[in-house]
Amino acid sequence: MNAPRRLRLSRSRRGSRGFSLLELLVAFAIMAISLGVLYRAMGSSVRNVGDLDLRQQATSVAESALDRVSGVPPAGLALSGGVGGMDWSIQTRPFEAGSSDPAAPKLHEVQVVVSWSERGEPKQLVLQTLRPERGPRQPGG
Repeated sequence: MNAPRRLRLSRSRRGSRGFSLLELLVAFAIMAISLGVLYRAMGSSVRNVGDLDLRQQATSVAESALDRVSGVPPAGLALSGGVGGMDWSIQTRPFEAGSSDPAAPKLHEVQVVVSWSERGEPKQLVLQTLRPERGPRQPGG
């Protein structure tokens, strides 16, 4: 009767020795998939931060270009330039306010377009606002 007990003990010892090759392969596969997902998420976050930085730079360029236009001459404006790898342009056109009041200032719609390339793909930022028409300068003024 003692012999069967020994057999049982030896079987339980053999089963608790370690992991099988299949279990190790499954564990490595799960770890590899998890790391791949984690690296992809981190890479995407870093890329998004870079994209956001470029968009902030484009906004600064557009606002700086817009600050050049305090009033629009009656003939309108067409300006362009570039800074830091970004091209900007300003176009104006008369704005119809629908007011028949002759004392109301004439307005022009001002559009600033900033263009740049992001990872080989063209991008644009457009800002629009209204500016008053400036009259001809008075002599001595």
